[in-house]
Amino acid sequence: MLWSLQVNVSNLSPSKYSHLIGLSIVTIAGFFVTFYKIWYPAEVVFDEVHFGKFAGYYLRRTYFFDVHPPLAKMMLAAVGYMVGYDGHFEFDNIGDSYIENNVPYIALRALPASLNVFCIALMYSIMKESGYSVCTCFLTASLYLLDNAIVAQHRLIMLDSMLIFFMLATVYSYIRFRKVRHQEFSATWWAWLLATGVTMALTLSVKMVGLFLVAAIGICVIVDLWDLLDIKRGISIDHFIKHFYARALGLIAVPAFIYMFWFYVHFAILVESGPGDTFMSSAFQETLKNSAIKMKSLDIHYNDDIRLMHKDTEKYLHSHDLEYPLRYDDGRISSQGQQVTAITVPDDNSWWRIKPTKEISEDEPVPIIHGDIVQLEHVGTETILLTHDVASPLMSTNEEVTTVDLDERYNETLFQVLFDDHNNGDIWQTYMKAVRLVHMDTKVAIWTHPKNLPDWGLGHQEVNGNKNLMDKSNYWVATEIDGLNATEINLEKKKEIKTIPFIFKFVELLGRMLSHNSGLTKPHPYQSNAISWPLLSRGISYWSKDDTKEQIYMTGNVFGWYLSMVGTIIYTGAIIIDTICRRRDVAWIEEPLRRRLIQSAGFFILLWLLHYIPFFAMGRALFLHHYLPAAACNYLLLGAVFQYLFITSVDSPTSDLRRNQSALEEIHPVGPAHAQTSTQAQPTTKTYIIATIILALQFACFVFLSPLTYGSPGLSIDEVQRRKVFSGWDLQFGK
Repeated sequence: MLWSLQVNVSNLSPSKYSHLIGLSIVTIAGFFVTFYKIWYPAEVVFDEVHFGKFAGYYLRRTYFFDVHPPLAKMMLAAVGYMVGYDGHFEFDNIGDSYIENNVPYIALRALPASLNVFCIALMYSIMKESGYSVCTCFLTASLYLLDNAIVAQHRLIMLDSMLIFFMLATVYSYIRFRKVRHQEFSATWWAWLLATGVTMALTLSVKMVGLFLVAAIGICVIVDLWDLLDIKRGISIDHFIKHFYARALGLIAVPAFIYMFWFYVHFAILVESGPGDTFMSSAFQETLKNSAIKMKSLDIHYNDDIRLMHKDTEKYLHSHDLEYPLRYDDGRISSQGQQVTAITVPDDNSWWRIKPTKEISEDEPVPIIHGDIVQLEHVGTETILLTHDVASPLMSTNEEVTTVDLDERYNETLFQVLFDDHNNGDIWQTYMKAVRLVHMDTKVAIWTHPKNLPDWGLGHQEVNGNKNLMDKSNYWVATEIDGLNATEINLEKKKEIKTIPFIFKFVELLGRMLSHNSGLTKPHPYQSNAISWPLLSRGISYWSKDDTKEQIYMTGNVFGWYLSMVGTIIYTGAIIIDTICRRRDVAWIEEPLRRRLIQSAGFFILLWLLHYIPFFAMGRALFLHHYLPAAACNYLLLGAVFQYLFITSVDSPTSDLRRNQSALEEIHPVGPAHAQTSTQAQPTTKTYIIATIILALQFACFVFLSPLTYGSPGLSIDEVQRRKVFSGWDLQFGK
């Protein structure tokens, strides 16, 4: 989108010349602010442990799994490739040295930092193309430039800079598309429509939160189409259908193709087996080279003796000749049956024989397939696994699991073997197939959880019958077949690399990404609630060094974030008051300004809401950096409110075609501003003074917090204490 910012200086009007100067100043300033000491610290910082590692996996072509789409990580890998990095460093721990491990970390950090500079230019350009004054554009971009959270996040090897860059590029492109709406189906009209679709797809290809941007653009397009459908517009149905198909092509088909394309590249690069294997189905794993899991995998047949490991807790199903006590501490009664537990290190009492419940051939091994009903014999005690309607020791809602002698209580010893991915092969295999063991009589699944039994259970982990059959933690993996060496057997075989259609791999990975992302509920010391983000009551400690008393603490510019919330409140209040007044036929806000406030500022608040409100419905662990796209949109809204409060005319028409007055008087309820007059906005001296004060306070707050943003210089305990603006800030005070 940045090529559109180029200007022919010889044809510049005074206003355009002022815009060029303003844009140049904030962009150059943004470069210095973002790249200042980008080489420091020369150590792994916060989530660089993930995204630096992922870039290395691309360079080694090793398959990995991540909840985010691949584009931004491939961009980082491309930078590494261009500077000769081979991906050897593992980024294992925060604080690991880049210099000692010969990692070109400055080049890798330069990519997100460069895109942040472009983000600053886009912030200015969005305001300019929306028809705002030079003063407003400069102030809005400068507030974004001097935001501590933006700077701290966007100079590290992370994904948010790419996300916000493509998000802002989409907003810019859509505004340009709306400006040429009267030049329908022209080359320029098509160019900006397709640019919107492409950049929207690139946003979604960085993180799934790009869906929020898709929703915002989608709402605007739906309202636009609804307006075109109005018979008063004089557009025929055939002409309307052309508009519909054009938008479907540019904003649905093209983005879908681009989004899927990056996954195609992802699969084409990652051909070697790696740490991501275990997240995928066995059929997917068989498409990878040198799979260690495949080398350990064997088909499981009836009468094989196997060990079963619980997939979540990695404990092994176990039994021994001790019995449950007759009465538990809470007074409940047990069956006094043989104990079935789970242990960390498997032993001789961890072997289970898979016995058939149907006629099978005695001449050749018969594999166990999805849906088979089996018995599990505990080899050490020659008893059969059973669960029944007796409460388990630690969970009264779940069933006790025990064993009984051979040929006793036959119907209560039947279990159905159900695979997690039976559509990708229906033979039970060690390591490759996770299974649920569902009790046929009482419809519970064999399950364990990280709670240990008392001394009478040797401190082993409890095993019980889980009544929630769909619980994702019900799965067990067979790890070994007694008497068989899987590696030796597989070395004698020629393990072919299989192929499956791209669409199957894409759908599987997308499903696993969504499922795993929603399951990221494990508590984190620096997680926070969405309600606290605009108030900055909690930040994130990214990095610290005790001996130099230096640290990076990710938090926003307190002045800028609170002023943005004030702007949101003012906007909301103005719209409510004006709506009430108009019910009494009083125009509290003059129509041209009201139209800008509803359409342009309304577009910005829509972006803010859709990038913020959805997080309230998420159950996963959340962090302050999730708010950064919304914070950028809030600065755009703040700029619009500033113009409304302190500049009393509309800067310039936002339509590039001014063929007739009736065209300029069209009303489009949602979308960028549609100015109604060419009167130039003339900021007063008061306006410049207020803008200067706002900018000075933003700068002062930025400088005050800058040691926490850049990680340098080190601060004494008193200096750290002074910068602890809110009690929830977990600043490091050193030793």
